[in-house]
Formats: sequence, C-alpha cells, structure tokens
Amino acid sequence: MSSEPSSLPDYVLDPSAVLKDTAEWRNKTPPDYSRTRADFERTKKMTHEPGSLISIVENLVKNWEIEQSYKVNLAEWRTVDPNCYSFSVNGGPVRTGEEMLRLGTYNALLAPNEFYGPEQNDFKSSHVTFKGMMPTFAWEVLEVYCGPPRVVFRWRHWGEMRRDYSGINDKGERVKVPAHGGVLDIEGVTVALVNDSLQLQKIETWYDPNALFREMGKCPVMGGAAAAQE
Repeated sequence: MSSEPSSLPDYVLDPSAVLKDTAEWRNKTPPDYSRTRADFERTKKMTHEPGSLISIVENLVKNWEIEQSYKVNLAEWRTVDPNCYSFSVNGGPVRTGEEMLRLGTYNALLAPNEFYGPEQNDFKSSHVTFKGMMPTFAWEVLEVYCGPPRVVFRWRHWGEMRRDYSGINDKGERVKVPAHGGVLDIEGVTVALVNDSLQLQKIETWYDPNALFREMGKCPVMGGAAAAQE
C-alpha cells in the first residue's frame, strides 16, 4: 500500500477501534471483546506485522464485525461505504446493510440444515444459540492474495465448544449436541471491494456453511421430535 500508517483510518490499525465510538449500541453500551481478544492471542496461527496489508485487512474485518453485530444504526458504521455496501455468501442473495442489521451475520452466513434454520431464528436467538455454545469465536486472516481496491483473502474462524449446542433447525425442531470441549475451526475465502478510505463496498464470501456443524458433530446429536418435546 502506498499510504503511510499514520494516514490510515484507525479501524485498519486497531482491531477494537470502533469500540471507542459514541454510537447507538445494541445493548446500550459497547460490547466486551476482552475474552475474544485474549483467546485470539492465545490460539491464533498467524502473527502479522503492524501496518502490513494483511494486518490492515484483519483489523478492518474485525471492526466491521463489531459494527455489524452491535451498532444498530447503519449510518454509524465507519467500516462500510453507506452508498454501495452489500454482502453475499457463496454466490447467493446480495444483502444490503439494512438486511444485514435485521438478519445478523449468523443468519446471513448459514444455510438451512438439520442443526440450524436461519428462517427459524432472528438476530437475537442466533447469537444466543452460538454464543451459548462457544463463548468466543476468534477470527484471523491467513493470506492476502491481492490488495485494494479489490482485496482477496483467506481466513480462519475458530472457538472452543465449551457448552452444549441448543438450536432450532430448518424444520423448527429443537436440536441439542453435547459439548465435546474441542475446537470448532472453519476456513473460507473472501473478495472485498473497498474505496479510497478503505471502507467496505462489497463483500463476497465463499466457504462450506456445514463445516461448523460437522465440527460440532464429533458427539452424537439429540434432535428431531424427541428433542423438540423437552
């Protein structure tokens, strides 16, 4: 990149920059990412040079995730270009910022299956489901293949299955999976278009949406009608 680090926006230099913002937060106050950041430092595979392209990409996406999940006013998202922001997964529907606010990242990223049904869950229930099972879900960039304005990168998302999974599947049934204490580890590739301010304009992500559930399924599944009656 040609820009000097000092001239770059804070959201590409500090992974928690937007947590310092005065904004309309979903839970009234900024969320606490201290456990996630600690687990990230403890279990990450990569260490990036501050100010490097790969570090800039990682910080941008981490701040985007905070805004996507916890800032309820799209106009207050600093990491996206409000004039042309969109998000899609595996070539599927293109979501606007307002749609992403309503759906949440879990429902936008996951496909209907025997474990989880995006159509059966709203923003709040999706977060209760996955954060209940996996208190922290760290994220890192593994490789960046090309730089802005079109940024292509491979990433890793992981966390420990510390508590039982309990969610509503695509048939509206309650499904439970006992915690196995192991790491749920998924990878994917994202193509992102950014503007001159390094704000996200378009995100296209490719990954296996069933990978997380295969990782969970190292233990027997308790689901279907029997589980729904509990």
